[in-house]
Amino acid sequence: MNQVAVVTGGSTGIGLAIAKALLAEGAKRVYITGRTEKTLSQAAASLGDGAVGVASDVADVSDLRKLKVEIEKRGDQLDVVFANAGIAENNGFGETTEVEFSKTFDINVKGVFFTTQTLLPLLKDGASVVLTASIVANKGMANLSLYNASKAAVRSFARSWANDLKARKIRVNALSPGLTETPIMKNGLKMDDAQMAALHDYAATAVPLGYIAQPDEIATAALFLASSDARYVNGIELTVDGGFSQV
Repeated sequence: MNQVAVVTGGSTGIGLAIAKALLAEGAKRVYITGRTEKTLSQAAASLGDGAVGVASDVADVSDLRKLKVEIEKRGDQLDVVFANAGIAENNGFGETTEVEFSKTFDINVKGVFFTTQTLLPLLKDGASVVLTASIVANKGMANLSLYNASKAAVRSFARSWANDLKARKIRVNALSPGLTETPIMKNGLKMDDAQMAALHDYAATAVPLGYIAQPDEIATAALFLASSDARYVNGIELTVDGGFSQV
């Protein structure tokens, strides 16, 4: 493989699983970003010598420029960018504040846009960009209107950028996970143990495959989109949800 990749939000959850899978497949170097220095350092250490942790908030364009500088310092060009960093928080329509709105859209939409734009000069011609969207973009789940809409924007970016970058043969695709057990459920959505248990019970009947995914099951699909096996796959949304949104 011998690729160089960036995974934003790579210190936990799906991002960390993507980084692990990349290195297991023989990636030369994987840059992971995260906002919490301790968590990021622990993740980078767990990944080994091929990982480089860079503290970076994707909502802060100056942080993204620092990430670009870190990559340039090592003389690396990028084979793939996984614009994965994002948050999920409940918001009650009718009670949502401007601060809540800005937080979600700054990270989930602005962050994805400027991550990709900032790193674009380092992407090789023929490279790949994988954007982490979500099935919520199409499901309209209650009390998640900000999250839902932000992920719809991410899916739209994949379509637009596939056109924008066609002269350089850079492929851009969106990956839309379904129910996946990640720290976002407790840290972002504030689900307690009883709510998590109820969600597992719900998935047993609502998801055709009968369970909630683990991050590594999403990571394998992300790596497919980035790989030469998907060399004629461009501008799509690959839904990985056990059939939940399909039936």
